[in-house]
Amino acid sequence: MPELPEVETTRRGLAPHLEGRTVRSALVRQHSLRWPVDPDFGRHIAGAKILRLERRAKYLLVHTDRGCAIWHLGMSGSLRLVEPGAEIRKHDHIDWVLDSGLHLRYHDPRRFGALLWTTEDPGAHELLAHLGPEPLSDAFSGDYLFGASRGRRQSVKTFVMDGRIVVGVGNIYASEALFLAGIRPDRPAGGISRARYLRLADAIKQVLASAIEQGGTTLRDFVGGDGQPGYFAQRLNVYGRTGEPCRKCGRPVRDQVLGQRSTFFCSTCQR
Repeated sequence: MPELPEVETTRRGLAPHLEGRTVRSALVRQHSLRWPVDPDFGRHIAGAKILRLERRAKYLLVHTDRGCAIWHLGMSGSLRLVEPGAEIRKHDHIDWVLDSGLHLRYHDPRRFGALLWTTEDPGAHELLAHLGPEPLSDAFSGDYLFGASRGRRQSVKTFVMDGRIVVGVGNIYASEALFLAGIRPDRPAGGISRARYLRLADAIKQVLASAIEQGGTTLRDFVGGDGQPGYFAQRLNVYGRTGEPCRKCGRPVRDQVLGQRSTFFCSTCQR
């Protein structure tokens, strides 16, 4: 599913084509997404000038001079720009017609995504208000993780995947960051030292920044693209490599289930 790096790659790719443009009209072919699309959405957005695109966690915020559209790509959603007259595929649910003539098209086979509209501060929206800091921001650090973890008995992996603690650390990124930091994913979060959290915060930043960078290298042009930007190819150390040799020590990578998610680690390199 699209995670923070994929959404950030989408934002970076779309921004040059959207910012400063006016939305002439919107066509919603399918209102039944994860949450129903406002039946008046087309009226709200028609004539609105797009001011800027922002990402918050895995949400893409399209700020306009009338309000803010909040996109979530769900499990299988994607946004791409297409030429007018481009073939409409089965799961192309929403089009925004821009004054450039291009269409911003939302494609979502599973319909787990969402398009919401607010005229209030989007940061106060119920979906965003209780989110933790952005992992690539100055607000996120090892000291922050250490303080937030005190007294917590849950595993450190489920701790850093909790969006109320820090946003955007999905299953792949949590496994990879814990490997780089040398921390077993099943260690109780409250029992990890400040020094180890300093390493973990740095590892999270490194893994996510690398994923965004690699996603960006696959991005050519969103106009007429295939709608699959930013699904980067990276050389994973542990994720999905059960039984394969650890890239550091050569011992087999192990797996277990934590928080109902598959977890991958090296029992030699991670303590």
